Amino acid sequence: MAASLASLAITAPALAQDGDARSGVVQMLADGINALGDFVFRTVNIFGLEVEWIVAFLALPMIILTLYFGFVNLTSFKRAWRIVKGDYHDPKADGEVTQFQALSTALSGTVGLGNIAGVAVAISTGGPGATFWMILIGFCAMTLKFAECTLGVKYRDVREDGSVAGGPMYYLERGLKGRGEGWAKVGKILAWSYAILAWPTLLQVAQVNQSFEAVSAVTGIDSEPSRWGFGVIMAVLTAIVIIGGIKSIASVTARLVPAMAGIYILGALVIIGSHITEVPAAFVTIFESAFSLEAGLGGLVGTIIIAMQRAVYSTEAGLGSATMAHAAAKTSEPVSEGMVALMEPFVDTVVVSTMTALVIVITGVYLDQADAAGISLTSSAFGSVISWFPWVLAVAAFLFAYSTIISWGYYSGKVWEFLFGGSTRSMNFFKVVFCVALVPGAVFSVSEVYTLMDSMFFLMAVPNVIGIYLMAPELKRDLKDYLARLKSGAIKANT
Repeated sequence: MAASLASLAITAPALAQDGDARSGVVQMLADGINALGDFVFRTVNIFGLEVEWIVAFLALPMIILTLYFGFVNLTSFKRAWRIVKGDYHDPKADGEVTQFQALSTALSGTVGLGNIAGVAVAISTGGPGATFWMILIGFCAMTLKFAECTLGVKYRDVREDGSVAGGPMYYLERGLKGRGEGWAKVGKILAWSYAILAWPTLLQVAQVNQSFEAVSAVTGIDSEPSRWGFGVIMAVLTAIVIIGGIKSIASVTARLVPAMAGIYILGALVIIGSHITEVPAAFVTIFESAFSLEAGLGGLVGTIIIAMQRAVYSTEAGLGSATMAHAAAKTSEPVSEGMVALMEPFVDTVVVSTMTALVIVITGVYLDQADAAGISLTSSAFGSVISWFPWVLAVAAFLFAYSTIISWGYYSGKVWEFLFGGSTRSMNFFKVVFCVALVPGAVFSVSEVYTLMDSMFFLMAVPNVIGIYLMAPELKRDLKDYLARLKSGAIKANT
């Protein structure tokens, strides 16, 4: 059964580098990554099926909370769009950036290579049916993102200078503190557990790796020195932006995200348009494959698990990372920012990832290129229709990776601040560490970088999800109160 993405070392040998050709340090790090993946994605036997416990752990809150909050992901979608447009903007509210800029920063961390490379990985590993499960999970992920980002604003720390610090570290501790001494200890344990588990996410190697693969595919440049050099370039460009903090990051992402998403979506529409008569058949293939029992029930569960892994990496729902960006939004209504946040998985997984999947399926490259995986497969799909488009994809991939990296530079910085303090010396040291850690990203194989990122992401979600479960009744009351005030006119739209 397809379980951990470490299996890509077998299914995608063309992308895995020969250990004998690697330096000793790189091979040692690769062995450590694979050992971590084996630990995190340990399976349990449920009714004869081997299921990764941590995947089920993250899938459940998406489904449970969607039902518990009355499908807020669907009923509040139109309202969320109005909030993003600024219909309820309060210029006097605490915060550092507008709600649109907060969304752009968070989207730059989610709409990225997970949509280009991650979807290709899901299809090459789990078949076209993985797309269906990714979309379904994406819809449910909207509710989980709503819950955590509402908490992110409600329990953020607004400093005297107007700067904001937020995220699971704060709402896990503050949200449970008011329930009594025992709950205060639980909250502190969850908050510090999250921060410690989230700290390694400063290793944004997957973004560097897959953007290099896109560049390599069109230039033919692929050597260990060139991979190291590419990492250095990404590190320098990242340092230029993250030195300026959230306002600098938000300013860049507010322009970069719409532009790069537009380029990619336009290219995908061109491919889909040139195969317009094959689109219905592609959807049939995706749907039939989603419920195929050719490989037995275990194979079907394996496909769902692969989709879950890629959807979590793509949407980041449950990880708590996006709450750090949304906490900086200028608003006095936490629920309104939660509604803004629920748009992320929709744009990310339901729209962009679906387009990527359609391009791969209708061009048939996943059948013709069994050795391809990740962004190489997506590049081949685009190139099969537009010979020069892999160059455009390479640029888009670079921008996607870059915007994601700088967003995670902000997220990781907030975690670092919580753990080690926010002094100027401490934060400057963090920025150096974060940028230097990008350098080796391109030297690993696609299986290794995704195993590393999946392992870290799933682990950091554990204390966050536990805290959201505990605060779910509070969130439900807040949602009911906010909707009631909107209906009564107590909250009015700007004229």
